[in-house]
Amino acid sequence: MISKLSVWIDICITMIASLGLLIVLLQYNWYIFGGGVVLWICLMLYLKERCIERRRTLKKYYENIIKNVNELSNFALERLPQVIIVINKESRIEWYNHEFERWFKTTPQIGSFIYNVWPNMPIDKFWGRDGSCVFSQDNKFYWITHRPVIKNAENTEFMALYIYDVTEYEHFKLDTAMRTLVFGYIQIDNYDDVMQGLSEAQRTSILFEVNNQLDKWAHNLGILLRRLSDDMYIVMMERHALDLAISEKFDILDKIRNLHGDNKYPITLSIGLVQSRPKMSMEALGSLAQSHLDLALGRGGDQVAVDLDGKVQFFGGKAKAVEKHTRVKARVVAHAIYERMENSDLVFVMGHHNEDFDSLGAAIGVAHMARQLGKPVYIILSDMNEGVDKLINLCKTEKVFENLFITTKEALAMTALNPVLFVVDTHIPYLVAGADLLSSINNVIVIDHHRRSENVIKNALLIYIEPYSSSTSELITELLMYFNENVHLSRLEATALYSGIVVDTKNFRVNTGVRTFDAVSYLRRCGADPEAVHYLFRTDYEANLAVGKAIASSRFYKEGLLVAVCPENTANIQATSGKIADDLLCIENVRVSIVFFKLKDNLIGVSARSTGEVNVQVIMEHFGGGGHQNVAGTQVKDRDLDDLKADIVNTTLKYMREVDENESNNATRP
Repeated sequence: MISKLSVWIDICITMIASLGLLIVLLQYNWYIFGGGVVLWICLMLYLKERCIERRRTLKKYYENIIKNVNELSNFALERLPQVIIVINKESRIEWYNHEFERWFKTTPQIGSFIYNVWPNMPIDKFWGRDGSCVFSQDNKFYWITHRPVIKNAENTEFMALYIYDVTEYEHFKLDTAMRTLVFGYIQIDNYDDVMQGLSEAQRTSILFEVNNQLDKWAHNLGILLRRLSDDMYIVMMERHALDLAISEKFDILDKIRNLHGDNKYPITLSIGLVQSRPKMSMEALGSLAQSHLDLALGRGGDQVAVDLDGKVQFFGGKAKAVEKHTRVKARVVAHAIYERMENSDLVFVMGHHNEDFDSLGAAIGVAHMARQLGKPVYIILSDMNEGVDKLINLCKTEKVFENLFITTKEALAMTALNPVLFVVDTHIPYLVAGADLLSSINNVIVIDHHRRSENVIKNALLIYIEPYSSSTSELITELLMYFNENVHLSRLEATALYSGIVVDTKNFRVNTGVRTFDAVSYLRRCGADPEAVHYLFRTDYEANLAVGKAIASSRFYKEGLLVAVCPENTANIQATSGKIADDLLCIENVRVSIVFFKLKDNLIGVSARSTGEVNVQVIMEHFGGGGHQNVAGTQVKDRDLDDLKADIVNTTLKYMREVDENESNNATRP
């Protein structure tokens, strides 16, 4: 209408201008003016008629176009190979195209619920928003493109849904994913120790049984298995085979563990598996698989480390780490530490945040090594060390320990050309006493006895992790034996290392072996004082009262789990909670004890203990923690205590039932 009006206005303006010219002619000649007026009127009538005719023609054209477009639009909506539905806020159908009827061979009623057709459609998740999603229903997959009729989500009255059947594509994608290559290594743990003292016939018999079990396992899962050496295998499988192995909890570990040689030495496997990812080379795949095997071995063996989509999962880990008979590795590590210290000009030592006696005792042992070489050495303490304040105060009374203890801030202010940093009793970056030092010092050496975690300190020069050891103090004591011939520990240094072993072995009740008592004997010869250790471990009346209250309010579960909560505002609450967990474990029929306690900054701490039947480290790793098979813990931020307690208890009970079920199945195996 605007264009037609514009044409008529243009004509009128032109005719008015020509009329003005005729009026000018009137001043000169009447005859010419009269003829011009007649011609002007005729032209005006003609142009008006032409405009009217053009309007009729244009109107007819528009009506024809609109009619055809509507018919084509309706045809397209009805013939599109997709379902189109309009629903309201109540998820009721307002309109649909005929493709909907053809899909389901029925005619849905207007106003009926969309859930009657697709109960799994996630309407609540996309209401009022543009986007798309996939959902499944009755073994079929559907792609939904959703659009609000009104853009403002708060005022959206209707949603238009465009639905495709993508079942064939999703099945193809799933089949492709299930055929993704998984590569890995399998190793017999401590092969030399297993074969020690056996005849050739006995060795052959053991290897035959191991190979037979592995061949059966590989055949049942459709796995390619090849032996590289007596104790090493290479394995390749598809993702669906890995999923089946995971569903069976890698029962091959249990089957191999049931095999014993004539020397009764346990036979266990460690497995590292990696799923290939886009643009990953075979070299990188093999290297990653080897690192995961090393991770499984570093956690004590008898377990599987699986990399799925970049996240590591662990299975197994039921067997205790077995003490090695020889100290060859300790001697080699001691020599490497000697060389590194000799080439440095400053030595820093730190343990984990909120130090315990094992952490501080190990740090004092490393400091003695540095002093033997005449190197300046400092021990970095965290801002929470109430549990070891007695030992720190004793050290400060002796001149040799003068200015030994510093803070992270003081350490960062020091300058040196070639400093070296020792991290003891932990290998997890965010648990160290001074995390900032890790990024400012290139030469880092890690010494720990906890089972290796996925979050290990990166780019360390040397990582010495031995989970079979009772404590880090035991490892440091062995290193001192081989460090050099001039090592002479003072009475207080020997006592500090001795206290670290005592606290982590629970007075030599757990995690003790021949090498543990060898280390203790060495420390006693150096002057370690058990009476001084007893003084360090003494607690006040309030702490003992808190222990009694926690035990009195604890709850026992028939699976053998005992759970308690440490009273708030207890002095040195973390150490007290650990003592509560230890005491609970001494009760008859208790296999696992868990104690919860509140810390500052809305943190909730958890101490877990086990008799050895259940791996509490695996349980604590589910909640961001870790530790040892029998001693573990975690700290969780911004969680309600009751909610966290219920979550951890349910996880623990589920794990304990699985362990009992597997043990029952193993007992019935021929």
